Amino acid sequence: MTRIIMHGCNGVMGIMISNLVEADEDAKIVAGVDINTAQKFDYPVFEKISDVNVEADAVIDFSHFSCVDGLLDWCVEKNMPLVLCTTGLSEEQLKKVEEASEKTAVLKSANMSLGINMLMKLLKEATAILAPAGFDVEIVEKHHRRKIDAPSGTALALADSVNEALDNEYEYVFDRSARREKRPKKEIGVSAVRGGTIVGDHDVIFAGEDEVVTFSHQAFSRGVFGKGAIQAAKFLKGKKSGRFDMSHVIDATS
Repeated sequence: MTRIIMHGCNGVMGIMISNLVEADEDAKIVAGVDINTAQKFDYPVFEKISDVNVEADAVIDFSHFSCVDGLLDWCVEKNMPLVLCTTGLSEEQLKKVEEASEKTAVLKSANMSLGINMLMKLLKEATAILAPAGFDVEIVEKHHRRKIDAPSGTALALADSVNEALDNEYEYVFDRSARREKRPKKEIGVSAVRGGTIVGDHDVIFAGEDEVVTFSHQAFSRGVFGKGAIQAAKFLKGKKSGRFDMSHVIDATS
């Protein structure tokens, strides 16, 4: 049984994960943290992570980037494993994540879904074949109108997977509106669409001479991210320190 603290428990993802855990015999949420302290489930809810006085095996965080610094400090102090799912972190916060992982276990992935993380592996193989053959790479991501950051962390992670197969020699281009030139070879275009209630669509396009190869992933429910986060919490249980991502979870369960 993995005992979980849900950080951001009354948000959309917090509520979804709470529902998923209720149906999971191997996990239990023992406390929640949210600025809205309404108790919607049978666990206690605290306004701040520093107020939590419940024993647990891991924290799952789906909150707001403004809460991450305090969360990292608390997890380091308590040596509490952390599944960090909040996006839009600053460079300073990302550095703090790495520093925290030297003292406690931290799992952070741009996307928690199994499908996306498998796609990242496949992209490296495809890039090694298609890029030398002259295929250009473009990434288009689509999300709901409420998403704050753009491009998505997942789109950047997909771009990184492609670029790793290219010895990180390619430049990322996010806006061509001010450019009046032929598309350079060594670039990866990344475009963002925001609208409606799109959960998350990502297309990685390899455009060559007379043919196009597209890798697509569509999330029809936020449940795919919640299930991945729960798997990650189970994976982190008992780990003392280290920086992990969903690839470690996939390798451990395969």
